[in-house]
Amino acid sequence: MTFQQAVQSVFAKYATFSGRARRKEYWYFVLFNMVVSIVIGMLARAIGGENLERTLNGIWSLAVLIPGLAVVWRRLHDIGKSGAWWFLVFVPVVGWIILLIWFCQDSQPGENQYGPNPKEITTE
Repeated sequence: MTFQQAVQSVFAKYATFSGRARRKEYWYFVLFNMVVSIVIGMLARAIGGENLERTLNGIWSLAVLIPGLAVVWRRLHDIGKSGAWWFLVFVPVVGWIILLIWFCQDSQPGENQYGPNPKEITTE
């Protein structure tokens, strides 16, 4: 899966919380979000200052909130965990560390209760 395919896949499954998402899909989307936020910040500061930057980054954050949550949910499904484990983000420090470790794990081999392994699905 290329960078472009990963980002397109996340937006194509905008609010799809079922199924599985590979590590590449998740991490490429995280990278895409960071790059867009940095570009928005630089352009907005050059044009209109901090207020414009905050406004545009706020709009961007709202635009990617649902697909971001959906890809997190699917990523957790890919390692055999319920998407509800995302709520660990509310546990200070430890929750983020656990989620980071899980997001770095390889896919659960074969099919699990959330669907077939996306690595094993061939597209022609």
